Amino acid sequence: MYDFDLTEAQSQLQERARELSDGPIRERAAEVDRTESYPWDTVKQLVDSGFMGMTIPVEYGGLGLSYFDVVLVVEQVARNCGITARIVVDANMGGVGAVMKYGTPDQKKTVAGYVLEGDKPAILITEPDAGSDATGMSTTAERVDGGYILNGTKYWITGGGVSHVHLVFAQVVEDGVKQGIQGFLAYRDKTDGLRIGERHRTMGLRGIPETYIHFENMFVPEEDVVRPPGEARRGFAGLMDAYNGQRVGAGMVAHGIAQGALEVAVDRVKSREQFGRPLAEFQGLQWMLADMQIGLTASRGLLYQAAQRLSPAGFPERQLAAQAKVFAAENAIRVTNDALQLFGAQGYNRALPLERMVRDARMFTIGGGTAQMLRNQVASTLLGMKLPQTRDGWLAEVDHAR
Repeated sequence: MYDFDLTEAQSQLQERARELSDGPIRERAAEVDRTESYPWDTVKQLVDSGFMGMTIPVEYGGLGLSYFDVVLVVEQVARNCGITARIVVDANMGGVGAVMKYGTPDQKKTVAGYVLEGDKPAILITEPDAGSDATGMSTTAERVDGGYILNGTKYWITGGGVSHVHLVFAQVVEDGVKQGIQGFLAYRDKTDGLRIGERHRTMGLRGIPETYIHFENMFVPEEDVVRPPGEARRGFAGLMDAYNGQRVGAGMVAHGIAQGALEVAVDRVKSREQFGRPLAEFQGLQWMLADMQIGLTASRGLLYQAAQRLSPAGFPERQLAAQAKVFAAENAIRVTNDALQLFGAQGYNRALPLERMVRDARMFTIGGGTAQMLRNQVASTLLGMKLPQTRDGWLAEVDHAR
């Protein structure tokens, strides 16, 4: 059973997020997109509002809140700015969740310190030749005395050049033999051999950099290894469980963008007349709005469930997280496009937020697991089948080592 009735504290949290979103976040959103600049001033406001590191345990300076609390905030923020909402997700889910679950006390303390001051940790998985097939990555971590030497290249790294904390995934090599994928912490300001590369010029979500990151004989000491205790294959499966939280967060960003687009569209049809009648009286437009609302109600329900239904490890359950992200992301594309359509040529104008919302929503069927790969994941479990084998035969093992 799921309970979507908010406590008084959650209602207050949601309202604070809405006020910040409808105020300074909305005011900055278009400029951040136009200039493709990271919104450091907005991040400061997120810090002051307590929205960075909400899930960090109290003993490390955070609020110790739940994933459900986080999505309530993300939904409100994304209504006006998908970029800022993504920052909130990365400061509370994904890499943060992995470290807070599996990290050592020193690792937790260090990462919490960065996040609570405004850092958005980056997760480094994707490579030029390893996207959906993450286990095909070629970045290596060679075992040496006291730690590991990393070499390789990652790309499409969200926050490259602005993030200080990096959770890096690499193939461990000992005596020339691959031992499995392991997680490593690297810090931009104190890890030699980590180099920020070229920035990708993106269609949407332009205010947060997506870059290459290169490792050139980067030494990571043993104390910066992040590995679930007792797990085979160097802990990759357990760390990827933490990524389910990231998927729920990404789905909620897409949903929130779409919710904002619907709100703009409703204001439009209520205030404008054509052929001597308010647009709101035209049945065809009413049906478009109704379909938009139905889709948003469904995606909100899936995302709220996914944020509440946790695995034994304490992360959003894998199958529901995948379903919620697929539905919310695809629905967001439909809703934002329909909202723009209701404005006609004016919706295509950069003076309004809709064209930005259309561009921003498009990312979420790609990043964090494509809609097609997540469908494969859902179907494989439904049918009791394994996913296709990768070149080294690990993908099926990772997907079923839960």
